[in-house]
Order: sequence, then structure tokens, then C-alpha cells
Amino acid sequence: MSAEYATFGLAPAIRAGGVLANGDYQVHRDFVDFIVNDRPLLFQLSDLDAVSPLASDVPPAIFTAQVRSLLLETDAPLPGGRYVIYGCPECEELGCGAVTAVIEQVGDDYLWRDFAWQTDDYADLSLNGYHGIGPFRFRGAEYRTALTSLLDGSGSARRRVLLIGARVALLAKLAAALRAIGIGADITRDATDAPADELRGYGAVAFGRAVTQEERAAVRAAFDRAGVDVAYVDGLAPIVPLLVAQIEHALDRSPPDRRRLTRLVAADGEAGIEVTSPCRVQLTAYRLDRLYRTHAHEVFDGILEPGRHRIALDAKAVKGESFVVARTSGSVLVEAMAHG
Repeated sequence: MSAEYATFGLAPAIRAGGVLANGDYQVHRDFVDFIVNDRPLLFQLSDLDAVSPLASDVPPAIFTAQVRSLLLETDAPLPGGRYVIYGCPECEELGCGAVTAVIEQVGDDYLWRDFAWQTDDYADLSLNGYHGIGPFRFRGAEYRTALTSLLDGSGSARRRVLLIGARVALLAKLAAALRAIGIGADITRDATDAPADELRGYGAVAFGRAVTQEERAAVRAAFDRAGVDVAYVDGLAPIVPLLVAQIEHALDRSPPDRRRLTRLVAADGEAGIEVTSPCRVQLTAYRLDRLYRTHAHEVFDGILEPGRHRIALDAKAVKGESFVVARTSGSVLVEAMAHG
């Protein structure tokens, strides 16, 4: 089969987890996405909630086996020379559905073709084929270099968060929520004497609103001494789903220009959203009333086309001290509502 050459690369990506407004949990997944012609391949598959087989939370031996498989060093896992390109982020079972493709070597090149949605051992291209996607022909040296670079451990991600605050009960609930979606969390008030090796296990530090500037500076200095680059999160409000969303955003190390959701502005009862490819966007508003009780409202849930969008919000949902969380399958953004 003839196919034009395409560029091949890899980039970190996430499947955004979180505590949803209805109380359900959505698992956080870090993975490596395929970049074809400088664009994430996942974005070409419309609004698909899925992850590649190169997920950071699988055991190292399985991760290595997945890389070797894509290099065609082992037999194809599915009949017809088909490989799973994206699978279910919750269980990764084929029965939930997966994007598969034939991968074969043509001379020194690698060819990905016949993309399909598959729920059992055999793909029906006439019914479930992704017509118009591929075939992609990748130069062998570029393809092998990208994939073998993952075998030195560079595909791993730090998915632990250090929580620092005065409200122990809130921090315990936050830690439990983070652990429920697959993010490790520890609680402390003082990290100044923590060993450097311990600090290197964290990808983010979240401060509660009651933590003083002096305490924050001491924590930052401890991480600086350890030579650890972490993301710092200033908690907007004592609302667990809101704080989880902030931490999810902080842990997202994917390149900003390769994210689906790139902009959120919340002001005067309106949300400004920018997306880079067609995707489902969910907006949830959280507010604190005068008694500091939390109220959550689903204010928008729909498919948005690429570009900027303005969405009017229910005035009751965003009055007073309120916040907006925008979520796609691969990104989450949080903004405090500004009132004119």
C-alpha cells in the first residue's frame, strides 16, 4: 500500500480524572500520546475518551512490552496484524472498545493503516473503520528513536502530591479523593527537613488558603535545595472537587500547544472557552454560600467545535464567591468567577 510520509513523535498527555459534580470518580491517567504530523493523533478521532497503551501507571515490564510491540519485535496481539492504538482509560479491556490499526514494516519504514473501532477480536472496516485517517508511513529511524527513548524510564510521571494546610479534615478528604482517582497524596505542615529523595517523588505541592507566605517560602526552598521542579497550587477554596481539578491541571505536563482545552475565562456570569479540536466540554460551577456550604451546578455539557466560544452561565450558580471548572477528556481548567 502506498502512503505519504508522515512525521512521528511522542508527547506526554493525560486523561483528566476528577471528582464529578454527581459524586462519581473519573480515574486520572498519564500516558504518552502519538504525535503524527505535529498533531496528537487522538485529536483526529473526534471526541474520544481513551489512552494509548503507553501509560505511566502500568508496571515497567508491561510498559516495555508495549514499546517492543509497537516496534514489531513481538507478534501482533490481535488477528490480522492489528495493534491497540487507544483503549479504555478505566479498564483497558477490548470489550469496552478500542482504536486499532494494522502496523507493518515496509523496508525500513513503519506503516500504520486500516484504523478501526474494535470491540472483539476482529475489526469490521466497512462498519467501524476510521475512513480518512491514515495510512501513515513513518521513517524507520525517526520511529525507532522516539519509541526506544521511552525504555530509559523517560515515560514515567510523578503522580504524587504534597498537601499543606491548616484544615486537617479537609486535607484528609482531598487526599482520599486524589487516591481514588489514582493520584498519590501526602499531608504535612513542614517539609523543610524532608530528604531530597523523598521530595523527588512529588509532582505538585498544594497550599491551603491558611498557609502563610513564610511557610510557603520554606517549602519552596526545601524543593529548590533538593533540585526538584514541582508545580505549586494555591487552593482557591475549601471545595474538594475544585481542589482536585486544580491539582489535575498542575500535574498536566503535556505541551500547552497540544492540548484540546487551552483557555478558560470566567467573568460577569459568562465563560470563555477555547478548544483546538472537536470535543465534549463540561462546565461545572462551584460556589460557597454565607455559611461556607458548597453548591455545585452542571452549567454546560456539549460538543464544541475548534475555536473560541462564549457560554452564558446560570446567574444563581455563579453568584458570590464562585468558581468554574472546564473539563474535556484530556484537559481541565479552573477559574474564579470575576464580577464587574
